[in-house]
Amino acid sequence: QVQLVESGGGSVQAGGSLRLSCAASGYTYSTYSTDCMGWFRQGQGEERESVATIDATGHTTYPEDVKGRFTISRDNAKNTLYLQMNSLKPEDTGMYYCATDFFRRLCHYTDYDTRQGVWGQGTQVTVSS
Repeated sequence: QVQLVESGGGSVQAGGSLRLSCAASGYTYSTYSTDCMGWFRQGQGEERESVATIDATGHTTYPEDVKGRFTISRDNAKNTLYLQMNSLKPEDTGMYYCATDFFRRLCHYTDYDTRQGVWGQGTQVTVSS
């Protein structure tokens, strides 16, 4: 079965940068390169929300609050997903998860169901002011 493992979280000051990675394994009949992948963020006491998605063609989507600051990318040869986060703000603080099979119809940051799909264990990002 597919497993996802995130890494790269940490503590930074506002304005700083972090790069998250998500290593995928366990693909047998399907291939990582065809999967819609996404990054999600969950602040303390808040619901999990999408911050970026990328489909099999490399098309990406972002909500307005991270657009221009976050960049999602994938290396299909390494089965690895990345999230480059620049100009970080205190409100970006939270647990970051990568996931696949989370969408209902479209590979888009607005179309997801956190009750379905495959999720990693998360990596903590803390941004101080």
